[in-house]
Amino acid sequence: MSLDQDQQLHSGCHDKTTLGLDSSDSCELAKQPLQGLKLASHKVLETAQQTGRLKCSKCGGSRMFFCYTCCSLVGVSIQEIPIIKLPVKIDIIKHPNETDGKSTAIHAKILAPNDATIYTYPCIPEYEKDKVVLVFPGSEAISVKDILRCLGDRRTTKLHDHFDELRPKRLKIEEVEEGTQAAKNPEAEATDEESKVFPLQRVVFIDSTWNQTNKIITDERLQGLLQVELKTRKTCFWRRQKGKPDTYLSTIEAIYYFLLEFHQSFLAQEYNGEYDNLLFFYSYLHSVINKAKTSAAKCKEQL
Repeated sequence: MSLDQDQQLHSGCHDKTTLGLDSSDSCELAKQPLQGLKLASHKVLETAQQTGRLKCSKCGGSRMFFCYTCCSLVGVSIQEIPIIKLPVKIDIIKHPNETDGKSTAIHAKILAPNDATIYTYPCIPEYEKDKVVLVFPGSEAISVKDILRCLGDRRTTKLHDHFDELRPKRLKIEEVEEGTQAAKNPEAEATDEESKVFPLQRVVFIDSTWNQTNKIITDERLQGLLQVELKTRKTCFWRRQKGKPDTYLSTIEAIYYFLLEFHQSFLAQEYNGEYDNLLFFYSYLHSVINKAKTSAAKCKEQL
């Protein structure tokens, strides 16, 4: 039984592929880099694969596991898959020329439905520059561990600029009051309120091939966002874009590794696999394709 040939994946900002087999990649997959994850049982996916493709109840498309058009499950129920709560909101900006069925971003939307949102370019929300970061490599990109410091610097600058504007008005008010009522320090009040809110509110990812990212990354609505790069992580995507380094991750890999590093850097509790199930579908597909490629390579040797 083969997997759904329409069930295609592509790497956000990085690469794209179908589930077709390419024996030239079998040596990379043989390393089994996804071992050790704390994942929910893949039994439900194995059963769904044996059943084969089914029609999506919403759009009628032939799908396996989920409908990438409707962001809904097909052949499995929500009770049978893990649902994950993320520590920050995730926005994914998808290139309009990319087919929905080639995007690993759908994995995040299905597995973390309350925290992940997919926008199709040119639809991009307006972002507050001191509360949002963009995961994308660049000469000025920082590491995850530096996020809070850099956002803090931006917030401090923003507060100072804000109170510089308010100060003349504040002085006039105090003159009218003639000191009859002690004036509270507005900067201190605002700083106290800001300290109660975690600085990072949202993380943005671009879902596209590397050759198509320029149109999105240069959009004025993303200009000025703090850029973060996952410099030490390597992809295990089954077909990387030719000529690109192995640090160019698929979208779901980038989301997972960002959250892993975020948790390890800023959350009090030790990491215990809280976000591993973001790779629930990805790890299963990786395993199936790995086995198929290994089998194809053995058959070729016997010829």
